[in-house]
Amino acid sequence: MGKVLMKGNEAIGEAAIRAGCLNYFAYPITPQSEIAEYLSRRLPESGGVYLQGESEVAVSYMIFGAAGCGERVFTSSSSPGISLMSEGLSYIAGAELPCVFVNIMRGGPGLGGILPSQADYFQATKGGGHGDYHLMVLAPDSVQEAVDMVMESFRLAEKYRNPVMIIGDGLIGQMMEPVAFRDELKSEPLNKDVWASNGMSTRNSKTPNLVKSLFLSPEQLNAHNLKLKAKYEQMAREDLRFETYNMDADYKALIVSFGTMSRVCRTAIDDLKEEGIDVAMLRPQTVFPFPEKAIYDAALKKECKIVLSIEMNMGQMVEDVERSVKGQRPVEWYGKCGGEIPTPEEIQELVKSRL
Repeated sequence: MGKVLMKGNEAIGEAAIRAGCLNYFAYPITPQSEIAEYLSRRLPESGGVYLQGESEVAVSYMIFGAAGCGERVFTSSSSPGISLMSEGLSYIAGAELPCVFVNIMRGGPGLGGILPSQADYFQATKGGGHGDYHLMVLAPDSVQEAVDMVMESFRLAEKYRNPVMIIGDGLIGQMMEPVAFRDELKSEPLNKDVWASNGMSTRNSKTPNLVKSLFLSPEQLNAHNLKLKAKYEQMAREDLRFETYNMDADYKALIVSFGTMSRVCRTAIDDLKEEGIDVAMLRPQTVFPFPEKAIYDAALKKECKIVLSIEMNMGQMVEDVERSVKGQRPVEWYGKCGGEIPTPEEIQELVKSRL
């Protein structure tokens, strides 16, 4: 399996095509515009459809319409653009439609800046739009993992009939790394006749498929939300993902970090080990569902004195880490925002000051 050197944004676009998605609707925004630029050329070459909407709000409903007709579809944006799509995301989740959203995060709030950030954690994992709904949210730490997650996300979206979001910061989008596209991650043909509004004659049926999220009866709406809740619980049972580092050691501190920030933490852990200080890390690869039990178990190891949530934001995932640890160990947040990234040296000093 050969590798090719690619910029993250372009690799994400290529991964979607390799996964079997030939429909992409989007609106340009830094630092993810290269995805749209790349696909504006590649999709027509591949027999696909590229369409730039007049706004991110419009794009979210283009996605809704295409997914409702049973087409495999995705979009990409960055932070403020995802905010504008959040209304559509609520409708898509409520109507149980599979699709993929990629967010190459930038700093905020408001327009903020165009440099890397992880400040959309709340937005991605807590909903963003209205109602009791969740996206399945994946967080890659490299261009290769972003490629793999994009390719897998279509299968996951179709398995759960639910939107899947991939959150990567601007570093993921702009850095260049060698990547391989694994054929085994390509999705099978979409099984859509059970639910898609694709025409009764198309599926030789006398019964229309109605795509909707409107339930005027309180009992029906409650039952629908219970159905969605059961689906989110199934995600946690069957597709929860995380990675551990230096967990076999008698570590005195546990770091929880995600995305490219975790790569900086890994360097700090290696440097601390050379000084005789063992620190472990648990990296959530799915931030929804969140690896609560794994973090709880790791925090309760006998020698562990503290849990550190290290993020490129002002403290967001730390709330889920605190919930996971359940008061059994002190939990602290450390991070920066606006494009500044905590350095390995800063993390080393932080750990030393807490032990």
